Amino acid sequence: MTLTNRILIAMAAGIVFGSLFNVALLTAPEGGALARVIDVYLVNGLLDVVGRIFIASLKLLVVPLVLVSLICGASSLGDSSRMGPIAVKTLFLYMATTAVAISLALTFAAVIGPGEGVELAAAASFTPSPAPPLSDVLVDIFPSNPVRAMADGKMLQIIVFALLFGYAVSHAGEPGRRIASFFRDMEAVVMKMVEVLMRLAPYGVFALLSRLFADMGLSAIVDLAAYFGTVLLVLFFHALVVYSTLFKALTGFSPRLLLAKMRPVWAFAFSTASSGATLPITLRTVERRLGVHNSVAGFTVPLGATINMDGTAIMQGVATVFIAQVYGVDLTMGAFMTVILTATLASVGTAAVPGVGLVTLALVLEQAGLPVEGIALIIGVDRLLDMVRTAVNVTGDATVSVIVARSEQQLDADVLLDPAADQLHAHDEESAPKPVA
Repeated sequence: MTLTNRILIAMAAGIVFGSLFNVALLTAPEGGALARVIDVYLVNGLLDVVGRIFIASLKLLVVPLVLVSLICGASSLGDSSRMGPIAVKTLFLYMATTAVAISLALTFAAVIGPGEGVELAAAASFTPSPAPPLSDVLVDIFPSNPVRAMADGKMLQIIVFALLFGYAVSHAGEPGRRIASFFRDMEAVVMKMVEVLMRLAPYGVFALLSRLFADMGLSAIVDLAAYFGTVLLVLFFHALVVYSTLFKALTGFSPRLLLAKMRPVWAFAFSTASSGATLPITLRTVERRLGVHNSVAGFTVPLGATINMDGTAIMQGVATVFIAQVYGVDLTMGAFMTVILTATLASVGTAAVPGVGLVTLALVLEQAGLPVEGIALIIGVDRLLDMVRTAVNVTGDATVSVIVARSEQQLDADVLLDPAADQLHAHDEESAPKPVA
């Protein structure tokens, strides 16, 4: 059985077993032996420990992988003067797809009307954390201490430092070539660590989903079915229609190639609900299965995991309309434009961790003149939606990476077209990727 199928089976089994545990905890006598075994020893014992260890192992690889990948990519592009065009293309595509995502969300939500008829009694207390001003977000991109940035996991600062370091390596002559060789070897070692972790992935996926659904169950969806369904509809439309159209139009290849090879990445993203935690798997897939050379993937994928939050933008758009309808507020065209602009810019400062979209949603609601307390209405299902929108985010990262690589002649067509491809690209000139004709 392939690893992809094992992960998908583990994901389905986790949802089923978690839901069964939830039913058992609700029906078993409180304080009884069965409830104690399920709650203490299984859900909050074994499954919780295995799940947290799995997440910690993923996060362990994020900083070293981003650092060495970006340094390798920047050092290989430093002499060719292509880093600037790659950065411009990548940023434009990420921001453009986010703006499209929030626009689709507002349009679908306005037509469907998920908040009509919802009672305010469903609200619970919610105190949002204050969103930082845009000026602080821009300043915080540049590190004053790269070691502290790596210790704190501040990805934008790590990206800036790695790009500067890689550029310096490419212009440092013989010492730079020795350092570049060291980081290429280091990248191979880190990718081997990713391979080892992927062999254990089915167990971690099963533990995470069993733990989540044992706590929440499926009943949380019933009360907010219209909101839940609207968000899912826009997420699937954006992933399967918008990304596929862009992929076909700008690369000339069938989007089925992309979607077929993203299945294991989706499983990781769905299980962890974190683009950052999924980053090692996304980068490995983009390089080895989609044929994007490291000089491009090493920049586009880490940057996408940090600023490309299309799924989060979709949730914010639907939630804004939903809360406005619940409170009986009519949104003007100016309010819609404000939401589009605010959500697009807020995605740059959104950390790639679970649940952070609720924090930036508070900023969007304030800019639209809506009550922030309305966030409490959607908390019950946000964790489940967070899992799906993370899968959409990583799909966007892969799509943009292939598009940029195609435009830069850094895409290996043979790897992309090979359904069984999973090989590490060499970085020397003799084994450089074959350009697409």
